[in-house]
Amino acid sequence: MSKHYEAKIVSLNAAKIGSNPHGTAEFTEDESTLTIKIEMFDTPANTQHWEHFHGFPEGKVAAIATMAQDANGDGFVDLPETEPVSGTTMVPFDAAPERMSIPNDTYPVSDGDGHFVYEKTVPLDELQQQFKSAFGTTDLQLDKRVVYVHGVPKSLELPDTVAGIVGPYDAHVTLPIAVGKIEATD
Repeated sequence: MSKHYEAKIVSLNAAKIGSNPHGTAEFTEDESTLTIKIEMFDTPANTQHWEHFHGFPEGKVAAIATMAQDANGDGFVDLPETEPVSGTTMVPFDAAPERMSIPNDTYPVSDGDGHFVYEKTVPLDELQQQFKSAFGTTDLQLDKRVVYVHGVPKSLELPDTVAGIVGPYDAHVTLPIAVGKIEATD
């Protein structure tokens, strides 16, 4: 029996990034696979966009960040500022989500209009094994998670107060630009 989920993805930091990213995410979980489809519009053009689901390992329901999470008042909601309401980064939507290797260069790249479609079917057992290693459970609890899309061009000037370095990647890569709450549809 399949379980279906979707998220309406809305912009975050739109006033500062010069575009209004929005889109949808759809998830279908069956006995052996998780199928993911994310379509985004009006993202920063020709830019790689990290995307993940975030959540709380103990199962608390995650909420989307809004400008209210701009704790330091710099006009940006950066990655660390999302954590109190959205939890931690959990599963990447990259070339191999089942590996749960967050920092890499295999995420989608938007076209000249800021559009991209990401589609991937993931072996559920491999993903659940990695998820259990990281978070102590095989239950993805998608209906308690939020989807984030990240990434702005290096040319966008960010104040020094914008945090979010992950490995060799700076805040241009990790800055959240859109977010959506995942909800069960059946």
